Amino acid sequence: MLMAKCCHDLDWIRYVMNSKCTSIQSFGTLKHFRSDQKPEGAADRCVNCSIETECPYSAKKLYIGCVKKGSTGWPVNVITPKVNEANVMEALRVGPYGRCVYNCDNDVVDNQVVNMLFKSGATASLTMTAFAEGRHRETRIFGTKGELAIDRNSIRLFDFLTDKWDEIKLDSSDHSIIGGHGGGDYVLIEKFIDAIRNNDKTLILSGAEETLESHLMIFAAEKSRRENIVVNL
Repeated sequence: MLMAKCCHDLDWIRYVMNSKCTSIQSFGTLKHFRSDQKPEGAADRCVNCSIETECPYSAKKLYIGCVKKGSTGWPVNVITPKVNEANVMEALRVGPYGRCVYNCDNDVVDNQVVNMLFKSGATASLTMTAFAEGRHRETRIFGTKGELAIDRNSIRLFDFLTDKWDEIKLDSSDHSIIGGHGGGDYVLIEKFIDAIRNNDKTLILSGAEETLESHLMIFAAEKSRRENIVVNL
């Protein structure tokens, strides 16, 4: 799960910490999305399920809900290239995204925590969970002079001296291809091209070495989770 959905988060944490991770501990389980948790009377597909309207994890609720809200980007554009209600319903009828979440062949965790110790002495923790409001990624940074709270809509700073919050609003309305991963995909490629054009590798703030390090952190976290140990890197 971490490699598939949280490698960006480990990249971000490593970048913010600006220090090598030395130890990792992780716990995680497949707690809920299992066949033995399937509600009584649930069908194999959401589109013909008699209790679909009572299920918070209904694929119909998620994807048709996107269409009704006028959202045609991720995640609904993953299941059909031309987003409209008819095409989405057909994709849910015959494609993999319309299957009951309790009845799939999923074998990855639906919740996981990762605790990290860095060479600087600072610590960080990551929580990945399926059981939260769909607010995308959130970051909290606790420093000696203040606290930062970051999400896709704003950066908020609490100053310990003044006991006041300041806020910077962010524009997260871009759902085009250049808005992928909050605009990060576009900037990543832009900086790579700039570095080649100018023959200046310093323009690449996060390159192959940093990526390898965050991947090794993920492998260590999975080893910790499976073997119930603290892994030293």
